[in-house]
Amino acid sequence: GNGYASRHDPDGDWLYGMEVAVDPDYRGYRLGQRLYNERKKLCESLGLKGIVFGGRLPTLANRLKRFGSVEEYVEQVIQKKLRDPVLTFQINNGFEVIGIIPHYLDADVQSKGYAIHLMWRNPKVPVDEPNAGKKKYGGRVPDSIRIGSVQYMQRRVHSFEEFLSIVEYFVDVVADYKGDFVVFPELFALQLLSIEDQALSPMESMEALTKYTPQFKEALRDMSLRYNINIIGGSHPTIMPNGRVENIAYIFLRDGTIHEQPKIHPTPNEVYWWNIEGGNTLKAIETDCGPIGVLICYDSEFPELARHLTDQGISILFVPFCTDERQSYLRVRYCCQARAVENQIYVVMSGNVGNLPKVNNMDIQYAQSCILTPCDFPFSRDGIAADTTPNVEMIAFADLRPETLMMARNNGTVKNLQDRRHDLYSLNWRGK
Repeated sequence: GNGYASRHDPDGDWLYGMEVAVDPDYRGYRLGQRLYNERKKLCESLGLKGIVFGGRLPTLANRLKRFGSVEEYVEQVIQKKLRDPVLTFQINNGFEVIGIIPHYLDADVQSKGYAIHLMWRNPKVPVDEPNAGKKKYGGRVPDSIRIGSVQYMQRRVHSFEEFLSIVEYFVDVVADYKGDFVVFPELFALQLLSIEDQALSPMESMEALTKYTPQFKEALRDMSLRYNINIIGGSHPTIMPNGRVENIAYIFLRDGTIHEQPKIHPTPNEVYWWNIEGGNTLKAIETDCGPIGVLICYDSEFPELARHLTDQGISILFVPFCTDERQSYLRVRYCCQARAVENQIYVVMSGNVGNLPKVNNMDIQYAQSCILTPCDFPFSRDGIAADTTPNVEMIAFADLRPETLMMARNNGTVKNLQDRRHDLYSLNWRGK
């Protein structure tokens, strides 16, 4: 493609190596080896046949007279009788020579314009299968992912068992509809504070909730296994071992693993009422439906966070939220729609409705849970795959297709991810 990747095929079966370079000041740290290892991992995860590219011959010009031909020079390197800094490295990494390309880059004087056509075969893709490698966007990801977003009614409960029975009801329903994910709202577990039947101080509230955390995690993990469904367990404020109070989303996968995602930005109300502090980690979560991300409510209003997750490969962003009235809700919804458009991802919102007397800062709720898409021809009208009636307990269902996202990213009316100006701006996660 004349150096512009103009022959790139987003539906192709092979990964093409454009270029790898290591700053001379950082050589000796096996950085080249690490980059090649990551390329191979990428091939394996996407189910591609392998890697192909043209490799330079930086010592050819100085040695060509000695060997008489490019073919003989290459043969000597293959036989390990001669060392070429590039070709020897490729061969040691399992690449095989499949040809010699003249006039590959005539400006490359050291290689006299030649390049070696190299190939690495993915050992996880059988060569003799007719459709080997035909696993678009990763063989592990299903063609369609069914989501059930629960619009959860807050009401008084009298025991932890009663709370679990309500949660299990929704898990059972979504699983019965062959769902891959069931999503619960932010802070929905604050319903457990109604068991006390009295208004508690902030510290008493957090201590009471923390007391339920081990049971909560064990019960929802058990449900994810028994019902064979991934559960986005809303969020559950917890006192951490260091004494900090964090608002944590627990994600229960149907393979039995539990992941945690703290809320990065607590709202002023959460800081005032619950002494909640922001977490410091944000990572994509690998699932049997591909990588996903979770941003709790207010976090969705910070575009850097969703972009950071998108850069890690997510296609679905889950946003459990808790809002008390319409304008608070609309702040979250408008931002979630923006995140879907600018990152070309699906965004799933799940919120609380109803009332919870005698529980501080959970008196009233407003929600219209939904499943949002980018705004383009392959997607639902208005960028809404599924919606709910405001302030009514119900479930929103939608089937989401990862391949449609890939089509939009590569061939859409606009290509938000591809068209970013990396020469002008970038996103760097510093961590803490």
